[in-house]
Amino acid sequence: MGNRLYVGNLPFSASEEQVRELFGQNGREVTEVKLITDRDTGRPRGFGFVEMGNSEHADQAINDLNGYSMDGRPLTVNEARERTGGRGGRF
Repeated sequence: MGNRLYVGNLPFSASEEQVRELFGQNGREVTEVKLITDRDTGRPRGFGFVEMGNSEHADQAINDLNGYSMDGRPLTVNEARERTGGRGGRF
């Protein structure tokens, strides 16, 4: 298992700091949070990526937060998959 997680169905009002705090609960180490915004409008797209300190923390976050209700929206949390094709690049 990798350390990078995909987080979907985020409320559009969520900030990187709020996501960092949520994923950092229970002593988990969060090394990076990146919420994706629309390139043209700058508005949030409702998903992002969280890099955890190690794979154990990533596993715990998936188990604890997949389906967790954030502002009434159940989060989708799973291991991020590398992009294939498209524009490429790391988040």
